[in-house]
Amino acid sequence: MWHLITNSQLYSRKHCLFIIMLLLFGFTRTLAQDTISPAHRPLTTGNLKPGLRQYLVYYEVDGMNKQLWMSIWNREISKTVVNNTPVISTKQQWYNEDSTKFHESLSINNATDFSPVYHQQRSGDNVSAYQWSATGIRGDTTDGNKAKDFTLAFDGPNYNWNLDLETFEMLPLAAGKTFVVRFYDAGFDPPAYVTYRVVGTETIATLDNHTVTCWKLYTEGSSKRGKYTQTFWISCKNHECLKEEDRIGDRMHRYKVKLPAFAPILQKK
Repeated sequence: MWHLITNSQLYSRKHCLFIIMLLLFGFTRTLAQDTISPAHRPLTTGNLKPGLRQYLVYYEVDGMNKQLWMSIWNREISKTVVNNTPVISTKQQWYNEDSTKFHESLSINNATDFSPVYHQQRSGDNVSAYQWSATGIRGDTTDGNKAKDFTLAFDGPNYNWNLDLETFEMLPLAAGKTFVVRFYDAGFDPPAYVTYRVVGTETIATLDNHTVTCWKLYTEGSSKRGKYTQTFWISCKNHECLKEEDRIGDRMHRYKVKLPAFAPILQKK
């Protein structure tokens, strides 16, 4: 049997459909943006593989086309136990042509959620060392620690910004996703959420004409050097951060390129 539909009934159905579409749109947007911190959606720690990563890092400045500033960065990741707690240890060593600019750091993170436990860095004669927890950070008793009197309370847990490349390898990357990651740079301003967007994929060439399809992760912001943009290429299959390109201020560019596993390994003597 056929039923007549009145104008009011038709309006009611259209109104309901409109509300449902709005709800679905909002739900989709919620799915597309993830808040990443130990207190929110955690990182996929299984994606972070132990071993040595080595990057060629170089700068170029507009107008100085015949000169580059280059360095080699080692980032060695291992899994161990500290105070009966499984942790991830990350040792970094940055080499360049000037030994006085040699930089090294040691970062300890909880193996379950990658929350920071300890961070120490040395540049020249300067040493900064911190005990790190979800509620705050403070200088420790390391000899010569320039940050021994430093304290800062947190209103929530965060991640170590010195380990951004490792953090990105653990993000659940997907097309159209946006991440707001709660980062903190030890000894500086309070923690803040930084927005990163997946802006697509790109297939890049590696050795022997091999190709790797990567997610492109993008962010922008401001620093003392001016506005900056950063783009990271992270392989879709193996979650490796293979390349980074930065634009800093009006003239400077910085690049990081992951070197092959058979490159000579620089080790501090």
